[in-house]
Amino acid sequence: MADEPTWSPATLAAQGVVAPNAPSGDLIAPIHVSTTYLRDEAYRFVGGYNYTRIDSPAYEGPEALLARLEGGEAALLFASGLAAASTVFMALSPGDHVIAPEVMYYGLQQWLRLYAAPWGIDVEFVDATRAEAVAAALRPGRTRLVWLETPSNPMWSVSDIAACADLAHRAGAKLAVDSTVGAAVITHPLALGADIVMHSATKYLNGHSDVLAGALVAAVRDELWERIAFLRTQGGAVLGPIEAWLLMRGMRTLPLRVERACRSAQAIAERFAGDARIEAVLYPGLPYHPGHAIAARQMTGGFGGMLSLRVKGGAAAALATAARVRLWKRATSLGGVESLIEHRASVEVGTTTPADLLRLSVGIEDPADLIADLDQALGN
Repeated sequence: MADEPTWSPATLAAQGVVAPNAPSGDLIAPIHVSTTYLRDEAYRFVGGYNYTRIDSPAYEGPEALLARLEGGEAALLFASGLAAASTVFMALSPGDHVIAPEVMYYGLQQWLRLYAAPWGIDVEFVDATRAEAVAAALRPGRTRLVWLETPSNPMWSVSDIAACADLAHRAGAKLAVDSTVGAAVITHPLALGADIVMHSATKYLNGHSDVLAGALVAAVRDELWERIAFLRTQGGAVLGPIEAWLLMRGMRTLPLRVERACRSAQAIAERFAGDARIEAVLYPGLPYHPGHAIAARQMTGGFGGMLSLRVKGGAAAALATAARVRLWKRATSLGGVESLIEHRASVEVGTTTPADLLRLSVGIEDPADLIADLDQALGN
């Protein structure tokens, strides 16, 4: 609304943007567990809610906060990040052409290959770090969606959101961006021209490794967005009330957590860049990273809390390093307050991820401790 204060993201997040519950004066919004809602004698809904698969006061707070953080008109929560992402593609029609990155989240890439393509979506994978490759793949009148992930998992390559948005729109297509690593506070794809932003809210938005959730934010409520909202309702991929409450709790510290993770990731990347035991450090914050210049334009306040180390000696050396850590936790996922290390090639079937790669999710621990643990784990 025009008369709302223009508070900073940190202030918006801390406040939660939800007014205290009127009857009781709660400072923190309650957990709304009801699945159905009362009607009056005229069979009108008393509070304006129908059924929790359609709408719920449990979603309103986190959806409103995320929409404001991303500068969007509307947001929708989903039961997982993959549910959110796949719903965008399901809102398309058989025969539609879509462009997706060659390097992207493994789970969504597998879903596109195994389910979207057989259903009739014409999926074309390109090197999305090159705007000219996106341009060459576009088919005006047939391409309906360009999907980006930036920085992309697990190589942390960078795509030019503004350039790809311009290309997509000139061809009559929409641009959607998986900005999970951008975390709604260091990258704002809608401001760069994207139409939809997707988050695996399990990661940075929640930040405590105790919620499975996904989210979409739209620049405008257009026909595609209404189809996505309809599919969420009909498919039932909604978030539970306790998960929604936990997500809001996590989002209230989002800027602080992301700021700390970015600073620590930068310190770790700089420490091991050029280390004799490391083949390469993959992190957009390093000046020699191929996407550094673009990342510097479209990321503010840091380059993310994710990086990867390619260990000299191949898979055996990488696995041995992961086995020797004491502070880092060997686990899948990312974006939590605890730091995680993962040998991605071990968990991806038919992967193209290098066997010497260790993916690091940097938490909020003391960066000196994280660096010391990696140093001892790498050995002599």
